[in-house]
Amino acid sequence: MAKMTVKKFSSPDETRSFQAKGRIDLVKVGDATVGRGVFEPGWKWSTHVKPIAKTESCQATHSGYVLSGRMHIVMDDGLEAEIEPGDYVFIPPGHDAWTVGNDACVLLDFSGAEHYARAGREAQAGAGGRQPPAH
Repeated sequence: MAKMTVKKFSSPDETRSFQAKGRIDLVKVGDATVGRGVFEPGWKWSTHVKPIAKTESCQATHSGYVLSGRMHIVMDDGLEAEIEPGDYVFIPPGHDAWTVGNDACVLLDFSGAEHYARAGREAQAGAGGRQPPAH
């Protein structure tokens, strides 16, 4: 029989820092990983995560809920959107993003967090030899 489990982002299972201006805190329950991304003012994927991911654009699929702040997202095909508190967003692979304004954007990511901002070699080892996206 499954047991109820409570995890706290105040003591995450793992924290991955970006090159600067933010981090993602991860909590893991069974096969699920949920991330809380904290994207500080001035954060931009192509500046602060691209050097870790080593891809031209973010290749993660994100399914998330915005807790605070705002973020602008640009898909590789040119489609753009801005998200804000209370928004639920689905973002397929192939995008760049950056914070808007003077507040950190805090987002809960229910898919895509497991390998986000994980260095290439570490990501490969953690995926049983498969090369997952690091974004």
